[in-house]
Amino acid sequence: MMSVVQRILPRGLYGRAALILIVPILAIQLVFSTEFIQRFYEDVTGQMTQGVAIDLRFLMDEIAASPSLEAARARVTPLAEALEITLTLPAGADAPLADRKNLIDLSGNTIITTLHDRLPGLVAVDLTDEERMVRLRFDSPLGPVQAEVSRRRMSATNPHQLIVLMIFASILLTVIAYYFLRRQLRPITKLAEAAEEFGKGRTVMYRPRGALEVRAAGRAFLDMRARIERQIEQRTLMLSGVSHDLRTPLTRMRLALSLLPEDPEVAALQADVMQMERMVDEFLAFVRGDAMEGSEPTDAVALVRGVADRAGAHFAGVEGQAEPVMMRPQAIVRAVENLVSNAQRFGSRVELRLVFQDRSLRIVVEDDGPGIPAGRRDEALRPFTRLDASRDPNRGAGVGLGLSIASDIALSHGGALRLSESESLGGLKVELVIAR
Repeated sequence: MMSVVQRILPRGLYGRAALILIVPILAIQLVFSTEFIQRFYEDVTGQMTQGVAIDLRFLMDEIAASPSLEAARARVTPLAEALEITLTLPAGADAPLADRKNLIDLSGNTIITTLHDRLPGLVAVDLTDEERMVRLRFDSPLGPVQAEVSRRRMSATNPHQLIVLMIFASILLTVIAYYFLRRQLRPITKLAEAAEEFGKGRTVMYRPRGALEVRAAGRAFLDMRARIERQIEQRTLMLSGVSHDLRTPLTRMRLALSLLPEDPEVAALQADVMQMERMVDEFLAFVRGDAMEGSEPTDAVALVRGVADRAGAHFAGVEGQAEPVMMRPQAIVRAVENLVSNAQRFGSRVELRLVFQDRSLRIVVEDDGPGIPAGRRDEALRPFTRLDASRDPNRGAGVGLGLSIASDIALSHGGALRLSESESLGGLKVELVIAR
């Protein structure tokens, strides 16, 4: 039951705030309308009908006391005119034979019940006349009698004006309340948008506004964003400086090793130096692509197709509606190239495809290699992690940073790097997710 209610209730802040605003107003209207109709409207109608019933009973008593129909007509007609009641002796053909009222007649039941209780000789009451006349039929010692009384003497006018006024006032107050509510909720929405954009790697202008609590949350977000940006900048500068400073001693070591006589130990040292140079190159490439490049609308299809063509991989196509995506194109190219290069080292067939979704773009790279066990996929995303020989990202020409750098680039775009098993090729399936 609770899950059904949760599915029905709105999930957005505006919807929930509107629900909190509207439900009490509707509840008050229902309670007020019910109490008004039952406690006031029906009571007034009953009292007014009792007054008319007294007049009618007096007339019927006069008719019953008359010796003949003509005498009754002569005696009662002046009295009925003075009481604003029309009597027909004997009753006409249009005199009602059964009680009748309209379906939406709010006071009809009260009028009919009160008249039958007060008038013993009453046969039927008809409340359906378009001119708001109440027709009654009586049985008397002189035969059937028909009476007509204005409905206005038995009940107050239906509270249409009050209902219309109540609805109009409720709508007006709801609009005013929604206007002020929106002014309070807009700063929260702006804060959420700024946080979402920052999660996608984009910095937008934001100034704290709204209530004191919202302003405090906004200032805390700005402080947090500044600390994160400062930390990223410091990390980038450190990686760039260390990588750049390592080039000089590595170059001297490579020159010194080239002057030594060739033997297995020198060859091993030269391989180590080359591996360190590749590591430094990847650090520098990551720093240039991820930190120094701005986001821009990019044709992701052309970008991925170009990587596939250069690497000799198969481009399997596009799913969904292809549209430009905000990204750092050089960083994404570097991430996809790392994924394709890693797949080609361990498989003979590599496929790339794009999946456009409402809030994300998925770049999928699949191969037919041995894959990575499910229990070690999170470990494979960490830098410098050694896996077994079947699928070791440090084997061959790699230095163990391809997957971790691709994961870092995905995170900086508000996405993630996901590893799973390829259903079509049977090897590793890597999804580079970018938030849109």
